Amino acid sequence: MQSLAARPRKSLLAPTLFALFGGALLIALGTWQVQRLHWKEGLIAARDAAVHAPPIALPRTLAEAESEEFRHVRVEGRFLAAPEFHVHALSQAGDDGYHAVNAFALAVGGIVLVDRGFVPVGGAAAAPPKDAGSVTGLLRLAQGKPSWFTPDNRPGTNEWFYVDPAAMAAAGALSGVLPFYVDADAGPDPRAYPVGGQTPLDLPNNHLQYAITWYALAAALAIYYVLVVRRARRGGM
Repeated sequence: MQSLAARPRKSLLAPTLFALFGGALLIALGTWQVQRLHWKEGLIAARDAAVHAPPIALPRTLAEAESEEFRHVRVEGRFLAAPEFHVHALSQAGDDGYHAVNAFALAVGGIVLVDRGFVPVGGAAAAPPKDAGSVTGLLRLAQGKPSWFTPDNRPGTNEWFYVDPAAMAAAGALSGVLPFYVDADAGPDPRAYPVGGQTPLDLPNNHLQYAITWYALAAALAIYYVLVVRRARRGGM
C-alpha cells in the first residue's frame, strides 16, 4: 500500500513541472521585452539625433543613404512638370487623403522623388514650382510594402500605397531616379496644399509595460504554485 507521505509528492509533479516551465517562459518573455526596450530606446535616440543634426548633401548611392535616414537634406534643381504620384495616406490629424510625390531633377544630375506633403480628400495639390530652386526635407529610404494588409500599388491608375522609387520611375518613364526619396519640410503657409512636414517621427515604445506584465504573470504563477503546495501539504489534494 502506498504511504500517505508519498501521495503529495506524486500529486505535485504536474503542477511543479507546469510552474517551472511556465515561469521560465514568462521570465524569458519579460527579458526579451527588456532587450526590445533597450533596442527601441537606441532607435529613438538615433532618429532624434538624425532629425536635429545639421543638413547634409544628398547622398548619391543607397549605401551612402542607409546610414543617413531622417537627416535633413537640401537639394538644388527643379521639379519636372509630370508625373505626379498620389500615395494614399492619413494626415497627422487622421484625415484621409494622399501625398503628392513629384520628380525633382537635380542640378548635379539625376532625379530624386520628393514627397511634397499631404492633400486631403476634396483638396487639390498646387502645381510644383516651374523655376529652378531648392527643396529641404528629410531623407527617407524606400521601405517596401509596410505590411500584409497594405494593398499592392496600382501604377496603371496612379494609386500608390507606399513610395516605391523604382516602380514610380518605371511608371513615369523616368531615368536616373535615385533609390530613396525626400520628405519635404512644411511650407510657410499651413493652409496651402500639399502640406509638408508629414514624416512620422514618434516611435511607440511600450516594451517596458510588456516586460512588467510578463514578470508580473511569472510572480503570480509562483504565488499560485506556493498556494498549491501548501494545500497539498495540508491534505487538500
